[in-house]
Amino acid sequence: MYRKDKKNIAQKYGFNEEVKIIAGGGDQATGAVGVVKDGVLSVALGTSGVVFANSSSYRAESEARLHSFCHANGGYHQMGVMLSAAGALKWWIEGVNKSKDYTYFVEEEAKNSKFDEKLLFLSYLTGERTPHNDPDARGAFIGLNIQHERSDMTRSVLEGITFGLRDSLELIKGTGVCTDTIRVSGGGAKSNLWKQMIADIFNLKVETINSTEGPAFGAAILAAVGDRCFHSVNEACEKLIQVIDTKYPNSENKHFYEKNIKNLNVYIMF
Repeated sequence: MYRKDKKNIAQKYGFNEEVKIIAGGGDQATGAVGVVKDGVLSVALGTSGVVFANSSSYRAESEARLHSFCHANGGYHQMGVMLSAAGALKWWIEGVNKSKDYTYFVEEEAKNSKFDEKLLFLSYLTGERTPHNDPDARGAFIGLNIQHERSDMTRSVLEGITFGLRDSLELIKGTGVCTDTIRVSGGGAKSNLWKQMIADIFNLKVETINSTEGPAFGAAILAAVGDRCFHSVNEACEKLIQVIDTKYPNSENKHFYEKNIKNLNVYIMF
C-alpha cells in the first residue's frame, strides 16, 4: 500500500500511521484458513453449518449449488452452507424443551438413546441454502411413534443436521476434490458425541485443533503472515495449528448410517 493511501486511511479512521493494514477474508474463508492442504475439509458447527474445502485450482459445481471463490490463503475454495445447524439444536433444547443444559441433552440423553433408522429429522427450520436453495423448505420429524422418547428425538436432531452437512460433502466430491480428514470448529466442536457422529456419517477422520474459534484464529494467522512473522500461510499453519483430538469412523455406526441415508433421501422432496 502506498504511504499516502495509508496516511489517508489512518486519518479517516483515527489510528496511528504505524498500524499495519493487512488484507484478510470473509468469516468462513478466514475461519478455514488452516485448511491449506488438499484433502482436509473444514466443518463449522455454528448457528448455520458450513462445509469448506480447499482447492489448488478453481472448481465450480455444475448446478451452482456450491460457492466457489478465492480462498484467504491465496488458493480457491468450495463451500456449502446449511442454514439451521447448531441453530436447530438450540431450537430443540432451548425453544422446545426450555433448557440450556446442552451437555445433558447431547452427552447424556442422546448418547444413551438407541439408533433408529425410522426416526428422521429434516433440519430446514429457516429454509435451506445448500443443496436446496429454497426459502420455503421446512423442517420435520418423520417416523415418530408412541415408543419414542425425548432422547431419541435429540439424537435424531443431531443426525438430521449432520446428514444435511453431508449433502455439501457430496457436492464437493462431485467437483473432483478428494478429502480424507475433517477439521471441526464452532460451538458444536465441544461435543464428543457430535464429532463421532460426523466421523460416522461422513465416513472420514474428524480432527479438533487447538482453537475452536476459527475466524479469530484464522485472522490472527493472516495478520502474522502479513507482518512477515512467517513466509507463507502454509508455514504459519504448520507452526501454529495443533491437532488435539481425533475421532475415527465406527464401522458398525457407519454401516447403519449408510442405510439411513437411503431412507432419508426418500423424504426430501421439493
